[in-house]
Amino acid sequence: MSTAMIFVGLILSTILATASNSWLLAWLCLELNTLSILPFISKTKHPRAIEAATKYFLTQATASCLLLLAGTSNAWLTGTWDMTQMSNKLTSTTMLIALTMKMGTVPTHFWLPEVLQGSTLLTALLISTWQKIAPMSLLFIMSNNIQPTFTLTLGLLSTAFGGWGGMNQTQLRKMMAYSSIANMGWTVITLTHEPKASMINIFTYITLTTPTFLLMALTSTKTLQNMTTMWSTSPLATTTMALLLLSTAGLPPLTGFLPKLIIMNELVTQNLTPLATMTMMTSLLSLSFYLRTTYLTTLLNPPSSTTSATKWRQKMTKNKTMILLPTATASTFMMPALIP
Repeated sequence: MSTAMIFVGLILSTILATASNSWLLAWLCLELNTLSILPFISKTKHPRAIEAATKYFLTQATASCLLLLAGTSNAWLTGTWDMTQMSNKLTSTTMLIALTMKMGTVPTHFWLPEVLQGSTLLTALLISTWQKIAPMSLLFIMSNNIQPTFTLTLGLLSTAFGGWGGMNQTQLRKMMAYSSIANMGWTVITLTHEPKASMINIFTYITLTTPTFLLMALTSTKTLQNMTTMWSTSPLATTTMALLLLSTAGLPPLTGFLPKLIIMNELVTQNLTPLATMTMMTSLLSLSFYLRTTYLTTLLNPPSSTTSATKWRQKMTKNKTMILLPTATASTFMMPALIP
């Protein structure tokens, strides 16, 4: 009963934050959202989980302080708490830093890999997807008042650091954390020029990440070594995982290529071709560890020796795989339906 109430609070706080037009109400809803997710992170009663919950709380509290500072300063300067009246450059930049800290973009991204590693796979799914909706909605509302140079710099740095950080990871939760940082870079980079493209990118990322984490949870897969024996649980799950990873990497004709194509087109339209080229080059870093994981999942058959024993897992039933079918299908082959 208590878990259900906390989950309802998590959902309601996000909905109220996205529907609010006052910075004071948005701050209150984000605080409720933070307090609602903390029991899920620390539920396992493991020192790593307690550490992750502490890091998450401190980071989100700092971001909330910055958000309240920016909102209060803007209300003092303009006489209103309205989100659309962020005409002051200092307050709008401070608000941008606060919201990007909540989402986990460079340079305030260091908390995300550690928090995801200390959480369960389903909790990591919530942090990577649902917890980004409210801050992104607030950024969408104030996108007209954000400094373009600042968002372009944050976006390029996030794609670069996300790619570099994920290349050396053997833990899948940390790898997905750096993947989240890189995708947030794609989202932020076009926020001021075409905010609708940013929203398409973030919701496409959520659609891709949800079945990926669910497959990891159903097959008890947490490391790259576990991926090599994933075929022993379900060949269908292995194939679906490979398609999801390639789609997240942005390979055509899969769904993940669509938002990247829209963003690149917008950057070139805005005469930012050098920046678009650098962003595409940094995306190759992310592509490298996606391809490595896909290779380990589908193309590598480990020898039947004691050094690579098959991990014990429950057999996946048809009911479990059928739950993933709608989201996995949308994550892989939705692109032809979305191209105008």
